[in-house]
Amino acid sequence: MAKLKIGMIGCGGIANQKHFPALKNCEDLAELVAFCDIKIERAEKAAEEYGTDGAQVTADYTKLLANPDVEVVHVCTPNVSHSEITVAAFEAGKHVYVEKPMSHSTEEAEKMVEAWKKAGTKFTVGYQNRFRAEVQNLHAACQAGDLGEIYYAKAHAVRRRAVPTWGVFPDKSQQGGGPLIDIGTHALDITLWCMDDYDVESISGSVYEKLGHLPQATEGNLFGPWDPETYEVEDSAMGFIKMKSGATIMLEAAWAINMLDSREASTTLCGTKAGAEVRSGMSYPKNELVYNRGRNGQLMEETLTPAGEVAYFGGGAGEEGTLDARQWLEAIINDTDPLVKPEQALAVTRILDNIYKAAATGKEVRF
Repeated sequence: MAKLKIGMIGCGGIANQKHFPALKNCEDLAELVAFCDIKIERAEKAAEEYGTDGAQVTADYTKLLANPDVEVVHVCTPNVSHSEITVAAFEAGKHVYVEKPMSHSTEEAEKMVEAWKKAGTKFTVGYQNRFRAEVQNLHAACQAGDLGEIYYAKAHAVRRRAVPTWGVFPDKSQQGGGPLIDIGTHALDITLWCMDDYDVESISGSVYEKLGHLPQATEGNLFGPWDPETYEVEDSAMGFIKMKSGATIMLEAAWAINMLDSREASTTLCGTKAGAEVRSGMSYPKNELVYNRGRNGQLMEETLTPAGEVAYFGGGAGEEGTLDARQWLEAIINDTDPLVKPEQALAVTRILDNIYKAAATGKEVRF
């Protein structure tokens, strides 16, 4: 079987920490034949370490898209450029994997979905947390109806102090926002996916810029002090989401907040038969899944504790990154749907976008 030929657009942090190692683990299915980055030295370094002999290196993504050898494109650039590059990739007839979130705005994400439908190729978004063992277990339980009707949920993406101090994370013009769009997106994705409910009735929210500009707040930050003078995004945000089904979701996201429980890419689900919590983040040495229910006249807790540490993108791809990459490549080869469907990722972007809008206007957004 011929290997799929992949072009990487954006050779920075997420490409090196997740995509390159994961694709190397899938070298029986694919090979990297083209690399693009506005900092050409990053593309050159990536090509030398991960590329095929004679791999294309360029600072212009349109040249990579014009390469007839490239079949699949991974877009690992700042959020505001996702739409432009992805639309162009579909127009060039490529399959596209874009990093989360799909885009910084609903309008741009809709353009991406429209271009995908016209292209007839494959499209997915980087929500690899779905592949964690405890999330897979919880999703299976929800699909089987073990929790009954899920009517209340919390999506957790809280870091006590872990503001990213590299790349363009604090730059609103490049990212479109802070922790809500960066890590809140993962928590919301696994919550909606487990609930299998994407039909929103209304959204309200609050966005806070309380700690980002305070020099003393940088103390104890996991990634070292950030620059309060150049910090342009929120440090925390909260959303209240009502679904047409009657269910309610609370979303909390923070890079910096004075809260002890640091829970990230986690969810709490409350159903009529049972409840469940995924616990991961800085307050938890290992990812956990805890079910709670009544049984034999008493309240019970059942805990699943998979092996392996919490995945922070700081030292290579975790198992879920490799699983994500493999199922994506197999979806292309076998002409099946990838696990993360574009319509689902669009729904996540729409919710996050409207939390920002609701906070800015002080008014509830109704659908």
